[in-house]
Amino acid sequence: MSAQLPPDLPAGLAGLLDGWWASADYDVAREVLQRGVGALLCLAFLQALGQFRPLLGERGLLPVRRFTARVRFRDAPSLFHLHYSDRLLVVVAGLGAAGGAAVVVGLPQAGPWWVPTLVLLALWAAYLSIVTVGQRFYAFGWETLLCELAFLAAWFGSPAVPVPFLLVLAARWLLFRLELGAGLIKWRGDPAWRDLTALDYHHETQPMPGPFSWHAHHLPRWWHRTEVVGNHVTQLLVPWLLWLPQPLPSVAGAVVVLTQGWLVLTGNFAWLNWATIVLGAAMVSDDVWRALLGGLVPGTSASADAAVPEVPLGYLVVASLVVLVLAAASVRPAVNLVSRHQRMNASFEPLRLVNAYGAFGSVTRRRDEVVVEGTLAERPGPDDWREYGFRGKPGDVGRRPPQVAPYHLRLDWVLWFVPLGVSGPWIPELCRRLLEADPATLRLLRHDPFDGAHPRWVRLRLFRYRYTTPDERRRSGDWWVRRELETIVDPVRLSVGGGLTRGGSAGGTASRPRGR
Repeated sequence: MSAQLPPDLPAGLAGLLDGWWASADYDVAREVLQRGVGALLCLAFLQALGQFRPLLGERGLLPVRRFTARVRFRDAPSLFHLHYSDRLLVVVAGLGAAGGAAVVVGLPQAGPWWVPTLVLLALWAAYLSIVTVGQRFYAFGWETLLCELAFLAAWFGSPAVPVPFLLVLAARWLLFRLELGAGLIKWRGDPAWRDLTALDYHHETQPMPGPFSWHAHHLPRWWHRTEVVGNHVTQLLVPWLLWLPQPLPSVAGAVVVLTQGWLVLTGNFAWLNWATIVLGAAMVSDDVWRALLGGLVPGTSASADAAVPEVPLGYLVVASLVVLVLAAASVRPAVNLVSRHQRMNASFEPLRLVNAYGAFGSVTRRRDEVVVEGTLAERPGPDDWREYGFRGKPGDVGRRPPQVAPYHLRLDWVLWFVPLGVSGPWIPELCRRLLEADPATLRLLRHDPFDGAHPRWVRLRLFRYRYTTPDERRRSGDWWVRRELETIVDPVRLSVGGGLTRGGSAGGTASRPRGR
């Protein structure tokens, strides 16, 4: 079907544009993309309401105000450069969650093309404002991906206008970079991906195992080899189908959805897999949806001669300019893909419009976990220390890894990086907040062993974890086996002035966190 271009366009220009604006085969893709992005934004803003203030707020572990005092607005554009308060964060995140929910149910899409555009652009700006000041707690590839997805989805307009095929190509370019970038960083990075042994380790050492990760780890080795080969096919070969005629892009999208579904079952990667599933489903054309589901798909059961909405001149101009901007911003990410020094999860401009992606360029062979402990004893002995429980990360060896994704447990995630040598000033602040029994910080945890009382001392120890074997699990009921490696933060307590005092009688001298 051909889109109805503005009647006052010159005949030559109209003929040229008709080939790019005649897309009446991606109405379902638009719905999938916009509503899926709306759901992810709603979730992201809701979890900001729950976690941002204790992590980054006025009394957070890495306060926003300290960050904005040393980083220029042009390098980290954010509403919070003008002013930050916990109250303003609640307003921004609350309105963001409501806006995302509105997109999910289709309220903005019921209006002219510019209504969903303005709503999604506002959500993009609001979430970008959070991400750019989020520091270590927002330094994840899926944050950048959600920003890019929100900006792209905004320009798909509403059902009052046809879907510009150039924007369909922009969505394919995003999925292409996402998948191929992840495949190349693995192939270029760790030899375990090339000798097909990476999945011998991954299910056990991934940052946040899920309830089926133990089972996936104990699958036969031939299956792990099959997983790696399937990963290489999906990420290195399948993305090229996106540039071929339909139905091959639909096939590529379906493969992505299926493989991401396996990752959802075997791990907890926040909304990374779900965002990729949304993109993969948006690659499927209406013709394919019609062949699969027929009249069950809204808008695809109409006859081929059904009227197609006219393209307003303003939308044609604006969408074309956006595509040109995205094309210009794509140069450095494209060069990054072919570079021997490929960067992973990198932004090349502060608005994060077109980015580089990747995951697990190296696979850890052993799992080391930080265990946080406190005690009420003034002079604690070995049996006086009690362990704080976290919501997602391994701790209690008898606790089955929970399903938390697509929710993102930010404190749990950054603690996974500490044994890898990635720490920072937030660790002493975490100790301080635990010693203060700060209610907001304690709400980030699953279990406070002191029920709100102030511990006298806090310390951090490092343990080596591994899954139990099936036989060990039958005998003990445990999911993990662990052994202590070292103490990485010796006992600290609050001084009279509110600072941290080193160990002494509690058993040693406080030390800086050490990477392994």
